[in-house]
Amino acid sequence: MSEDDHRGRLADLERRIAEQDKVIADLNEMVVAQWRKIDSLERRVGELRDEFDAAAMARPDGGEPPPHY
Repeated sequence: MSEDDHRGRLADLERRIAEQDKVIADLNEMVVAQWRKIDSLERRVGELRDEFDAAAMARPDGGEPPPHY
């Protein structure tokens, strides 16, 4: 192989590594955003569960389900 071939292959490898680094960074950003969303949704589900439990306990029948359940 000639020197030009080596330089071309090296430049191609450097370009591919740069593209892969960009893809990895983009994927990392997406994963971080998804975890933030999941955490937010888990907190909201917990809040809704607490509200539901409080409403069920406040019912006059003491939270018992109706007989048709």
